[in-house]
Amino acid sequence: MNDTVFPFIVLATVFALLVFTLCLSGVRRITLRRTLGTVDASICTAGNGWQMGVCRYQDNDLEWFRLASLSTRPKYTFRRSSLELIARRQPSESELVEVQPGAVIVELRYEGQDVLLAMRFDAYTGLSSWLEAGPVIGVGTWR
Repeated sequence: MNDTVFPFIVLATVFALLVFTLCLSGVRRITLRRTLGTVDASICTAGNGWQMGVCRYQDNDLEWFRLASLSTRPKYTFRRSSLELIARRQPSESELVEVQPGAVIVELRYEGQDVLLAMRFDAYTGLSSWLEAGPVIGVGTWR
């Protein structure tokens, strides 16, 4: 075998794996976005930095998926019955560079911990409607 063939095979394999990974990531993103009840939303939990991702509404849960991941499982799952909408606000000066343009910051409390979501205003109205439409505590429901 020629001395230049082995490095070429290694580089071609690495390139093929990179292209395959990017294609899988794109297919995952398209699949997530085509599912009903999904919105683009960045998240900030427990003082960590902002991470870009996608939220998906389920019957009893709000799931958050990382944007740059191949996992089919959500990174965070919030039970609807334990999620409380605190407020919404405009991004601060330091947050403007970390969240998508035109986003509002939604302040939530989940089991005593503060969670911030950055999403478009129309996605926020969907989130608040989804939370308000849940069963009321004390009426014999799962809350």
